[in-house]
Amino acid sequence: MSLPTTGRRRTWAPPLAALLTFLVGVLNLASALTKENRGRLDALTSVVPGALTTASTGVTVVTGLVLVLVSHGLARRKRRAWRITVGLLAGSVVLHVLKGLDVEEALVAAALLGLLVHLRDEFQAAGDPRTRWRALAVLSYLLLADLVLGLLLLTLRDADGSLLDRLQHVVYGLVGVSGPVMFATGHDDDVVSAVLFAMGLLTVLLPAYLVLRPAEPTATLSQEDEQQLRRLLAAQGGRDSLGYFALRRDKSVVWSPTCKAAVSYRVVSGVCLASGDPIGDPEAWPGAITAMLELADRHAWVPAVMGCSELGGTAWHRAGLQALELGDEAVLETGCFSLEGRAMRGVRQAVRRVERAGYTCRVRRVGELTPDELDEVRRVAQSWRDGETERGFSMALGRFGDPADGECVLVTAECEGRLRGLLHFVPWGADGLSLDLMRRDRAAENGVNELLVAAAVRASADLGVQRLSLNFAVFRSALERGERLGAGPITRAWRSLLVFASRWWQIESLYRFNAKFGPVWEPRFVCFRNSRDLPRVAVAALEAEAFLVWPDLSPRPLVRRLVRVQHPA
Repeated sequence: MSLPTTGRRRTWAPPLAALLTFLVGVLNLASALTKENRGRLDALTSVVPGALTTASTGVTVVTGLVLVLVSHGLARRKRRAWRITVGLLAGSVVLHVLKGLDVEEALVAAALLGLLVHLRDEFQAAGDPRTRWRALAVLSYLLLADLVLGLLLLTLRDADGSLLDRLQHVVYGLVGVSGPVMFATGHDDDVVSAVLFAMGLLTVLLPAYLVLRPAEPTATLSQEDEQQLRRLLAAQGGRDSLGYFALRRDKSVVWSPTCKAAVSYRVVSGVCLASGDPIGDPEAWPGAITAMLELADRHAWVPAVMGCSELGGTAWHRAGLQALELGDEAVLETGCFSLEGRAMRGVRQAVRRVERAGYTCRVRRVGELTPDELDEVRRVAQSWRDGETERGFSMALGRFGDPADGECVLVTAECEGRLRGLLHFVPWGADGLSLDLMRRDRAAENGVNELLVAAAVRASADLGVQRLSLNFAVFRSALERGERLGAGPITRAWRSLLVFASRWWQIESLYRFNAKFGPVWEPRFVCFRNSRDLPRVAVAALEAEAFLVWPDLSPRPLVRRLVRVQHPA
């Protein structure tokens, strides 16, 4: 079924449906936990078995919990959430009648069911990629709900016993075992047992289903897409220094109708996160941008762009997104760069000090290295990495030494025959390089990175390179303005916050390292649709760049650790 156009969509419908579904879920819980109307119950049990009314009460609690859970999916226009909700509401109408002739609650559920059927065209968003992380969140929610609702159920059913006895009774009841609490009537005892056992089954079965269901494939770059991207980069790659990073193989790509432009992206926590400018002919950018926004709309993802240039930000802004300056990229113009002069005194002294210590540099295309040399660089660079997590998304390639990346440039520093530091650059058009990786031996002399950058500049003429893109300095202008004489209190406070955050993230240190080379600062922007999306976009960006890492719930990390223990390298 096709998605309604933006102009005809009733934007109020999904949030309203989500709110009403949440409230009906709470109503189901309240109706099942409180005591039944005795007259209605007696009339009902004269027609249907008492065991059926008791079981219906337990199932009503389950439907209430699931309705509360799926209401968030309705707010995001998810078709799967709509189908589940419609089925649960239809079942709730019957359950309210069977558990105690609760006609009022049945009518409310039926009314919401009719509303959702009427608004069915507003819920067409496809499902998100499946992750097992959601199973842990659902399990935590259900366990907390079991304890709170269980204690509330015992209170409303006039149970005897202390708080400890009630907690024990709830825990036992979740697994179908009788607890120490006594009730005034046998009916209340049966209802409590049925409700607790039903909640226990839901707590086990729903997370188990989320863990065991097959995960949808993660973002991957097909070989055909990669080849087409390389053709576009060969023709148009000199415009954006981040263009080559679109070749990361954990990204997906969406094309313009003419296939003359593309947007690379990854979906992270419900955010469709693009990086850098679109690839290809700027005249075809609007087609690729529209295709990405339609894709995000179809799945109810939040569209966002990280690190685009001013030209790219203008294109996204014309498509309806807002732009906010994120920081600045440091670009060295190799023909103008020199270590001479007072401004470069610090860099010049660091380079000469390291050279006197016996350090030498080599600059080579990656395609010139032998397989043994590539293996050695990989091994050493891996040993220098801080932690097991590989960081980077918008300005990192995520691989080294691939045969397809032979035009990349490797700058190495050696001392006494040992590798002590390296820089890895990717192509930036025909006459530029963009920094991908910077690593050094922690025992190496201070100034090795300055020596490596200087060596890259010295070799630029032989490589046919006229510009080098270095690290990206986040909030560079705020750090610079905040330390100026006469800076206002808000600017100084913002700078102080950034300096404090630099204890965990290299914000100030990267800015100061870049600034010492006297680069040209090129602004980079983050684009988003609405200001309320900014928190989600920020979390997704931190997750994509691996500054925020969630635990992996699959058994693979444990298996890898066991293999390393049993078969050490």
